[in-house]
Amino acid sequence: MKQFTSDELRNAWKEFYKERGHVDVGAVSLVSDGSTGVLFNVAGMQPLMPYLLGQKHPKGQRLCNVQGCVRTNDIDSVGDKSHVTFFEMMGSWSLGDYFKKERCRWSYELLTGVLGFDREHLAATVFAGDDNAPRDEEGARYRIESGFKEENIYYLPASDNWWGLEYGPCGPDSEMFYIADVPDCGPDCGPGCDCGKYTELGNDVFMQYEKHKDGSLTPLKQKNVDTGWGLERILAFLNGTKDVYRTDLFVPVIEYVEKASGKKYEQDENMTKSMRILADHLRTSVMLIGDEARLTPSNAGAGYVLRRLIRRAIRHGRILGLKKEQLLDIAGIYIDRIYVKSYPLLSKSRDFIIRELGNEIDRFESALENGMKELEKIVSKKGGADRTIDGRSAFYLYDTFGFPLELTRELAGEKGLEVDEKGFEAAMEEQKKKARENQSFSADLSNDMSVYDAMDPGIVSVFKGYDRLKTEDSIVAISDGKALVDSLKAGETGTVITVETPFYATMGGQKGDIGRIVTKDAEFVVEDTIKLPGDRTGHVGVVKSGELKTGDKASFEVDAVNRANTCRNHSATHLLQKALQEVLGEGVEQQGSYQDSLRTRFDFSYSKAMSPDEVKKTEDIVNAKIAESLSVDTKIMSMEDAKKTGAMALFGEKYGDEVRVVNMGDWSIELCGGTHVGNTSDIRYFKILSESGISAGVRRIEAVTGDNVIKYYEGVEKTLEEAAKTARSTPSELAAHIGKMQKEIKELKAENDSLKSRAAKEALGNVMDGVKEIKGIKLLTASPAGVDMNGLRELSDELKAKLKEGVVVLLSEAGGKVNVVVSATEGAIAGGAHAGNLIKEVAKCVGGGGGGRPNMAQAGGKDPSGIPAALEKAAEILETQIK
Repeated sequence: MKQFTSDELRNAWKEFYKERGHVDVGAVSLVSDGSTGVLFNVAGMQPLMPYLLGQKHPKGQRLCNVQGCVRTNDIDSVGDKSHVTFFEMMGSWSLGDYFKKERCRWSYELLTGVLGFDREHLAATVFAGDDNAPRDEEGARYRIESGFKEENIYYLPASDNWWGLEYGPCGPDSEMFYIADVPDCGPDCGPGCDCGKYTELGNDVFMQYEKHKDGSLTPLKQKNVDTGWGLERILAFLNGTKDVYRTDLFVPVIEYVEKASGKKYEQDENMTKSMRILADHLRTSVMLIGDEARLTPSNAGAGYVLRRLIRRAIRHGRILGLKKEQLLDIAGIYIDRIYVKSYPLLSKSRDFIIRELGNEIDRFESALENGMKELEKIVSKKGGADRTIDGRSAFYLYDTFGFPLELTRELAGEKGLEVDEKGFEAAMEEQKKKARENQSFSADLSNDMSVYDAMDPGIVSVFKGYDRLKTEDSIVAISDGKALVDSLKAGETGTVITVETPFYATMGGQKGDIGRIVTKDAEFVVEDTIKLPGDRTGHVGVVKSGELKTGDKASFEVDAVNRANTCRNHSATHLLQKALQEVLGEGVEQQGSYQDSLRTRFDFSYSKAMSPDEVKKTEDIVNAKIAESLSVDTKIMSMEDAKKTGAMALFGEKYGDEVRVVNMGDWSIELCGGTHVGNTSDIRYFKILSESGISAGVRRIEAVTGDNVIKYYEGVEKTLEEAAKTARSTPSELAAHIGKMQKEIKELKAENDSLKSRAAKEALGNVMDGVKEIKGIKLLTASPAGVDMNGLRELSDELKAKLKEGVVVLLSEAGGKVNVVVSATEGAIAGGAHAGNLIKEVAKCVGGGGGGRPNMAQAGGKDPSGIPAALEKAAEILETQIK
């Protein structure tokens, strides 16, 4: 065997296949586009799914790459020598080109000619056959012809030699193994045995079927080959170890952790496990944040998985004694050293990655302190046969302190407890249900989309509304929301379908058009336009008059004013995104948007609130571009050509082979299927109404354009006039008048506070005569009436100064409640006094609670009758504190 670095192994793989006519298609995002039902790309072939199903790949039939993948289904196993959550799959594919013969030959050539394995130590498995598919004799024959020894070919069942995801392409596979020079563990020893004699090297999948969501199999249009070899596993094996953390992908990080923590790798089992978890989870987090998707931590979907990984890494970093700065240093090692050549995008996104990681560390560390205390409270109540943390408590930790269920389970396990996971899920679902009930939906959710399944699949809708607002066509189908019907009468609601329509359906954040459909016998008011299954457009609304029938010739007319206002908002959003990138940096990326005729809403990645100056600068840039009267041009081109123009694309959006590129002069270039103004001057005005945070790392801007800006300022003017009238001033003098009023209020408050303080002191009399001495520590207790918390703190400071050394305990009834303040001098604290602990017991006497620092604490109570007992209790507690 030959030794390789990770960079050398990646290059060797790609060069081997390029020499055999393959094209390196590069890697795609780690975050799935959702088409396969998973959050991340979990296999190298996943992005190629459409092409494995028969679609033509633009780069040909022979492909190869090295694709990053993320799997967290076995996250609990991370910490051993082999499990990781991010890994790289070295892949090659034949899309309807070569099949088993060439595949088997090339795998053998790669193993022996490039990687240096010898024939005597190689074995292969093939599918043994079952009721669904025959025994793979052909695969076995080609393995032997390529060079494998016949006695080293093993037939295994579908559980070992059948490959497929939840649904999609699948088929028999053939795995290759290295045979170690050790005796068999028994008569059944062979590949798949866990004795360690056989180590898997790679896998060739012969895709002949497509598995559907109902579990059925159908033959693929073309026979494909998918070859996948795990880089981390092969790299470790070639370098004489089964520990992936001993390869150059992790060694620099492990060495740093050893130095920073003072712990030695593989010296202590628990510390070593924490080192591996920390190294793996931070690596995956760096990859996800630095990915083209710019994933950020959140409480849902892929963002939640990222949050789990970071927070688990933080916890194991704490076990090793590492602080925030050291965790960020580890991230820097991955960016600047380990992956600097193979993943250059990480270097470009370095600041963004470090900022997002740092923010999440800050968020979790503050929550972790409080969460751990709460968990300790929960654990302290467990005893005897009760060894389970109930689901509601686990959900409370998740909802309040950001504890993922996995973290609670892990912490509970360390204390010999279990977690009621079903109860947690029930509590989670209950919260979701409440959230759903509190939402308002504009769409009619009772509209059953399955009713359109009965339509001819050849009937699709074509949008003609880019350059016209009126078309004529026949009505091909009508739905009443429950079934396809022949007609709708006046007052009845439904959905109308035609082939050619000028109505834009809600997509890409742009709200669908409104308008009307007119036939010779009826008028239908279109209240919304939506996308329907089968690439059809649904015109949702109500029959205003007459009877609307299937087959009728109709005029489809879009509301021109509504469309124009929506176009203004949509085009302004393009200008806004570019302006934000100029003001805040290139790391700003769209996370979502919404445009209708009234406003635009734009969500973007940024870790902190924008300053007022940044908001104004952004708004000014947009208005400047509107004033420049930039021409808005649209071009249709291939995706590859679009990328060359530098056009911005929305991650997760599905684009076809041809895309629409919208240019606003040479300043803003984006892929977009929506409708726009013809010139930026058509937008007229742009005004940002608000900038706020909607989740960790995601900000939201809401804005208006055109006449809605004028309406906004009219509303502001009206409010200003009403405020001036109330203040008995004029709009032009209101600011100065308010300033004068604030000054007067401040002076009156100061005078009032002074009177309160004087009254409190007079009510106390000569309190110094009542000072007690407890084991050499002076104690002053008093209960002035009607003093608020601020006044009580000030009074406490004054009395403490007079006392010089000792403890002051003050309780005051104010408005039917009790305010409590306890303070202690440094000398008293040195003697054992603790204001925070003292107030906990004192407050109980007045039906309250509180706490604080050793030198100052405050509390509240609701039972004034307990004040005398509280003052006596203070002396008792202080006596127990004094050493």
